Amino acid sequence: MNAGRGVVVVGAGQAGVQLAAALREAGLAGPLTLVGEETELPYHRPPLSKEYLAGKVSRDDVVLRGESFYEDRDIDLLAGRCARAVDRSRRTVTLDDGSVLPYDHLVLATGTRPRPLRIPGNDLDGVLNLRTRADAQELRERLASARRVVVIGAGFIGLEFAAACQAAGLCPVVLDIADQVMGRAVSGPTASFFEDRHGMRGSRFLMGCGPAELLGGNGRVVGVRTTDGVTVPADLVVTGIGVLPNTELASTAGLATDNGIAVDEYLATADPYVSAIGDCASFPAPHGSGRIRLESVQNASDQARCLAARLTGAAHPYEAPPWFWSYQGDLRLQIAGLSSGHDRTVVCGERQAGKFSVFCFRGSTLVAVESVNRPADHMAARRLLADGLDLTPDEVAASGFSLRDRAARKAVA
Repeated sequence: MNAGRGVVVVGAGQAGVQLAAALREAGLAGPLTLVGEETELPYHRPPLSKEYLAGKVSRDDVVLRGESFYEDRDIDLLAGRCARAVDRSRRTVTLDDGSVLPYDHLVLATGTRPRPLRIPGNDLDGVLNLRTRADAQELRERLASARRVVVIGAGFIGLEFAAACQAAGLCPVVLDIADQVMGRAVSGPTASFFEDRHGMRGSRFLMGCGPAELLGGNGRVVGVRTTDGVTVPADLVVTGIGVLPNTELASTAGLATDNGIAVDEYLATADPYVSAIGDCASFPAPHGSGRIRLESVQNASDQARCLAARLTGAAHPYEAPPWFWSYQGDLRLQIAGLSSGHDRTVVCGERQAGKFSVFCFRGSTLVAVESVNRPADHMAARRLLADGLDLTPDEVAASGFSLRDRAARKAVA
């Protein structure tokens, strides 16, 4: 790659910062520019709905890298800048202040944004979502005076916020149009366990219904009217109904999108000078099962390393096994693999004690393991899924089965 113009990375989240670090580690010596919309230093997002919201960590604690990191590695961090247009023929990016950045290679790491709640009353005071550190700071302050909280969306973010409410002595009402919490992200046994435990700690669930209208008084939210006609009082409403990939910059530049910016197994778009990584990228799923887009720190980081390798002459396809986590109070959910399309589950461990793993199979093939408060199982599952294995449902269901022992035997073999 010609290093005259260098690499421009649009997006200063986990993927963008990791890519900048990996490029320098791999020996890239040319210009390297990182463009971020927020004015502060790039930061970790997962703690926002957990430790940061609970006041256990500070603003400095969630920063990805300090200022010296960028200075020492000659990474030009343009904070508070937004990319407005890409001219692929000239290979330039125009920013919101009118400045133009030339590039040899452009990387789109534009991330996602919260899916908007399009119902009457969505602009009332007291209706918030949780995406940025500023969002988390405002929610942390409002929790101190809130009395009646409604959470719209029972996904990871919604349940993590519900756990924060419980820790603050509140009993949130959580509603979702799905039949189970965490939607299709987890299996039935895992979903039912989390709903039960949240219920035991004060949360009330209204599943199978959504919000029809947010009710207000003097400009502030006072309640939520559901699609089945129930009115739930509220002085704080938090929405967590999913996210949308930020594909506008790519699509206006004529790049293909498909639930994200479409890339191949090397994370390249159809334009050889443009790539995309992280939450915004739609890539071929392993084993030929269509295209997927993943929202996780692991995926963002591993895709960044994979792309850095290609841009510095060591190309290889992206094949990293996915894994995720969600901490909800003292409940630690860790997932290895993707459970979508599974048709059989086997539960191993002590469900009543809150320490178990759910093995998800598609036919006789293990596709995911969901571990609750069993971190050793999670690490073993990641190793086994990465290496490939012939673990069967009957083997897992057998008395005395241990995933750690099975992983150890696989390693020895």
